[in-house]
Amino acid sequence: MPSGSDTTEEAVSGTSPDGQVPCAEAGSTAVPARPGRARRLAAPVRREAPRTGLAAVFGIALGLAFPPYDLWPLSLVAVAALSLLTRGRTARQGAWTGFAFGLPFFLVLLKWLHVVGWDAVFGLSVAEALFAALLGAALAVTSRLPGGPLWAACLWVAEEWARDRLPFGGFPWGRLAFANTGSPFTPIAALGGAPLVTFAVALAGALLAACAATLWGLRGNGSLRLAVPALEAFGLAAAVTLAGLAVPVPTKADDTVDIAVVQGNVQQPGMDFLGRPMRITDNHATATEKLAADVKAGRAKKPDLVIWPENSSDLDPYQYPQAYDRIDEAVKAIGVPVLVGALVDHPTKKGYVFNEGIVWDPKKGPGASYTKQHPVPFGEYVPFREQLSKIITRFQRVPRDFYPGDHTGVLHVGPARLGDVICFEVAYDQIVHDTVDAGARALVIQTNNATYGRSGQPEQQLAMSKLRAVEHGRAVVTAATSGISAVVAPDGRITHQIPEFTQGVVSARIPLRDESTLADRVGAAPEWALAIVGLLSCAAAVVVGRRGRTKDEKGQQ
Repeated sequence: MPSGSDTTEEAVSGTSPDGQVPCAEAGSTAVPARPGRARRLAAPVRREAPRTGLAAVFGIALGLAFPPYDLWPLSLVAVAALSLLTRGRTARQGAWTGFAFGLPFFLVLLKWLHVVGWDAVFGLSVAEALFAALLGAALAVTSRLPGGPLWAACLWVAEEWARDRLPFGGFPWGRLAFANTGSPFTPIAALGGAPLVTFAVALAGALLAACAATLWGLRGNGSLRLAVPALEAFGLAAAVTLAGLAVPVPTKADDTVDIAVVQGNVQQPGMDFLGRPMRITDNHATATEKLAADVKAGRAKKPDLVIWPENSSDLDPYQYPQAYDRIDEAVKAIGVPVLVGALVDHPTKKGYVFNEGIVWDPKKGPGASYTKQHPVPFGEYVPFREQLSKIITRFQRVPRDFYPGDHTGVLHVGPARLGDVICFEVAYDQIVHDTVDAGARALVIQTNNATYGRSGQPEQQLAMSKLRAVEHGRAVVTAATSGISAVVAPDGRITHQIPEFTQGVVSARIPLRDESTLADRVGAAPEWALAIVGLLSCAAAVVVGRRGRTKDEKGQQ
């Protein structure tokens, strides 16, 4: 019998080294001791510990590939490592390795949520790591198929496809594309958006893994001929990495407009950034009036339009005359339309508010507006509020639910047709694509990152703006209450920037473009196609595995 079995020769014969073993009385429920059980349970834990530790280390490495660290080459290393760690494993083993990789990755990436609570960081990280577990399982079962790197890259796209949509509309943070907004892969966004960038990064990383695995298999055998597949894999990885440099990024302007972005600043970072009522509104109004004074004195050029950030009015201007009047004074002082961010009470549903960007004209007052389409679950609305609020009292700090808008944010602000996208919406492909498709000639990201100031979150969000600029060939203007406010050129370069927690105004001439990129024209088709191929590769691996087992069984007969 195997070592550790609870059935030994002594047990069978009814004797022990010290003599006869007493027989159990009739009806006794005594259970024989099982000295090997703990050892059997501990064995797989000990066996998987090194692999689990390595997975965690490379998960942390992937987190460091993202802002504010920006070590993008680590995204290739991390993808390669996960491919190697799941290579030849069972689905269950791959799932555990994927989870061990994903949890520390998201803990590093989402640590800015500690402002809300470290339990929020851990809870969201665990939820997102479950998708990484599915990815690990899929990588394991497809690793035996020919062309493994291709299937692995498609599976990374499939994992992000699911995570971007599920649950509650998804959470796209942590996509490989968002770690590569200043790398050779970036121009690929103009061809197929963020999903194609993720595919290219994952393919290059998986090819590096194939190269490493081949070389490891040749240890002790110095035949150059046998090393050819490794050299081919490495060459393909290099070609994929550098391919983006050959992609043209269109930047020629059809027209230009002079803008001014106002960053009014807040009293303090954190959950209580609002301070006293009217403080933030007055900050932005005062900064705008200073700009107007500089224009009048000839120290600054008069802009064609001014952009305020999300929540720049901390009171509903339609309900509070003091907020309306203060905004109106500032707009009249500068004498050009101002895009104002405000929370507006829902006219018929009590307890609901709109998160809006409002075009405020110096003569006509407030006019056209855009309402945020994708409120953030548990931040801007609470699913199952009645039930969850009894368990998690912190949700009471979200007293009202944001009501989603039903149309894109294309707004005429002065002479420009701008596409308004509010805060986290910049992470969602479809919202930005629809806005450009509806006729936006430049993009505006109105955001309020004051809660997460100096945490790395503003840098992560600005990286998304850089990718969107290249993807759609549009200038992107990020207006933030406390930073980082910036202007991004259509080629992804940041041309103007205001540091965090600084009151200031940035003036710039931005290009207005009508030409569509290939990414605009193909939309979500590349993502769907690559994700489906990834899922089909899993199905093929299952079928091949079953056929292999059937052949083995017949051979044994």
